[in-house]
Amino acid sequence: MATTTAAQRRSAERAGFDAYLAECPARQLLDRIGDKWVSLIVNALADGPQRYSDLRRRLAGVSEKMLTQTLRALERDGLLTRTVTASVPPRVDYALTPLGTGLLPLLRAIKYWAEENMPEVLAHREVYDGAAAD
Repeated sequence: MATTTAAQRRSAERAGFDAYLAECPARQLLDRIGDKWVSLIVNALADGPQRYSDLRRRLAGVSEKMLTQTLRALERDGLLTRTVTASVPPRVDYALTPLGTGLLPLLRAIKYWAEENMPEVLAHREVYDGAAAD
């Protein structure tokens, strides 16, 4: 039996992922990064490490529960780190990892696209809703 290198094993694993299949872990990851709070958190952390309270203030409308769940999920996936500094009260900072930093340009582009194209989207919604009412 031939031995394989770690790089060969990783390449074979990548070839085995197909996000179109329901059970594929890549689909779960796409679901995670498609979440609005993930996109906003990753974009917010582009400015550097931030405390939980800073993120909560910056992300209008996020509940404490949702922010905590999302931060834990991102940490689990290796997209951010959580650093606790012993002090009174304890200081907790969140920062993007290299993996999270690699995702940032994609999520930033989607955020900018949404902001830039919102007037046109709103116009289309108005036309659609007017036609649906007829």
